[in-house]
Amino acid sequence: MKGLLITSRGLEQTAAQDAKELIGAGCKIEDCCISFEAKKFEELCLLCYKCQSADRVMYLLGSFEFDDFFSGFENFIGKLHFDEWILKHKKFRVECIRHGTHNFKSVDVEAKANRIIARKLKGTRIDLKEYEMIFMAHIVNSKCHFGIDFSGMELNKRGYKIFLHPNSLRGTIAYALVRESGFGKKEVMLDPFSRDGVIGIEAAFYASGFPHNYYKKEKFGFLRLKIGVDFEKFFKKADRAIKKPKAGIYSYDHLFKYVGYSKKNAKIAGVDKYINFSRVELEWLDIKFKEKSVDRIATSLPVSKSADLNKIYNEFFYQSAYILKGNGTLAVISKMPELAKKSAEKNNFYIAKETEVWSGEQPLNILLFKKKNI
Repeated sequence: MKGLLITSRGLEQTAAQDAKELIGAGCKIEDCCISFEAKKFEELCLLCYKCQSADRVMYLLGSFEFDDFFSGFENFIGKLHFDEWILKHKKFRVECIRHGTHNFKSVDVEAKANRIIARKLKGTRIDLKEYEMIFMAHIVNSKCHFGIDFSGMELNKRGYKIFLHPNSLRGTIAYALVRESGFGKKEVMLDPFSRDGVIGIEAAFYASGFPHNYYKKEKFGFLRLKIGVDFEKFFKKADRAIKKPKAGIYSYDHLFKYVGYSKKNAKIAGVDKYINFSRVELEWLDIKFKEKSVDRIATSLPVSKSADLNKIYNEFFYQSAYILKGNGTLAVISKMPELAKKSAEKNNFYIAKETEVWSGEQPLNILLFKKKNI
């Protein structure tokens, strides 16, 4: 069976890495999504439950290119063979996720696609509240992927994000930053600008195997589907992978307020015991850590116009050069990549990789730095 994992633009490689690690699937990378072969329905459910880079996960019925979407969609539906789903699930609704510029809106797709499917598939009916199955249309420019949504909700939304910093990162992007840093499950990782703690929390999920949707079990769309899975046993098996991490995860900020935010969010997430929180000024990092003792640094750099960013960035890279191991890496998200590169160069770092990721319509830069051999 084919599956489709929808993600933010720029996170496709991270999503492919997740799918390989979680279910052993090889992936085809496309714009804003990856497609893959799944052996059983439980694998789609597991990606919904544990994949930290996913927006949605669906059973892929097919894909088509279009000039005129609605005529193309009607022809596509007429050729699909999915009797096994229709026999078991009579009530449905359609949802649409759309990227690109079109002469229609997502709500137009949902309304018209509902009517087209109801007309084409006799015996089914639209039910927006008591539906048994969600059909998902994922449209990127002139291509549409269509299938059965297993998620039932937006997986990129994190329930722990209650106490928020104005420049808070989306959970999926914070996770991608952690993975771009090369963080291993037994390593030491530092975020010196923790704000509301999202980077440390996502690192703790990854290192411990604690599902970020642990407290949302009852909300998954796949629970409505008649797919022959014992969901109680499924969750018990998935949760057996949770263990106390061997990694050292440090979440620091120079303001008590944001240390408090980080602690509270981590407790809501269920991983507060796996993270070391403290109020630490940048200038104190070389006191808190021994020389060359940190494996990875992953953070979102400050952007406040009222602060002396040149001074802050230079101090950050200066301190990082001291505490980071020789083969360690430093990954940052920055809206001011040129300033970050300039400060890194001054402190004997070179840029190893640069990735553009998108948070909605806003582009962000993930920069990966390594220390120069001096």
